[in-house]
Amino acid sequence: MNLAEKINVIRASVMGANDGIISVAGIVLGVFAATSERTNSNWAILIAGFAGTLAGMISMAAGEYVSVHGQRDAENAAIQFESVLNKENMGQQIMAVEQDLETQQISHGLAHQAALEMMQNKPIETAVRVKHGFSMDNQISPYYAAAASFISFPLGACLPMAAILLVPKVMKIASTYTGVLIALVLTGFFAAKIGNANVKNGITRNVVAGLFTMTATYLIGGLFGR
Repeated sequence: MNLAEKINVIRASVMGANDGIISVAGIVLGVFAATSERTNSNWAILIAGFAGTLAGMISMAAGEYVSVHGQRDAENAAIQFESVLNKENMGQQIMAVEQDLETQQISHGLAHQAALEMMQNKPIETAVRVKHGFSMDNQISPYYAAAASFISFPLGACLPMAAILLVPKVMKIASTYTGVLIALVLTGFFAAKIGNANVKNGITRNVVAGLFTMTATYLIGGLFGR
């Protein structure tokens, strides 16, 4: 597994866990609000949470597979396109590489010499990197991303399930909100770090999205429970 694949697996794992936390927290709070007057509300919460977890696992894995596979297909098409261009007009390809090097403050003579050598040694790899911005050595696998999401989603879902099922009725809402918010701060932090984004903004967006989801589903569940 190359570095790009490792980063993508970490990204898929964090996002899968984050979605598991938010999605299942919304489900269990909504079901609790709708069934809180019943004696067997824990059973209803467990079944709903389990069903949501199962659906989320499959949905996240399928989404990651389709997304990454689509990227791979686009990269493979670019590789094929540059392979044809190299055969039909090598001079134009060398000129494109030369111009790219010159934009990096390399002198015309040195850029021309480097372009000739690069296109002689690794013509397709060079053309793809310069014109399409990716390395053929760093193509990522859709299977790793799908597996990471499939595993991490239920791990994230376990937190709101445990937070609402393992405490007395009067503490269920507070316990779920507290546990979920702590988890969202952590996943927001790691997601921002992975994407080189602003940590504070990443955490804030994640927490706000989680609060909105949980509150909205709880209020809607309460309407059905009346």
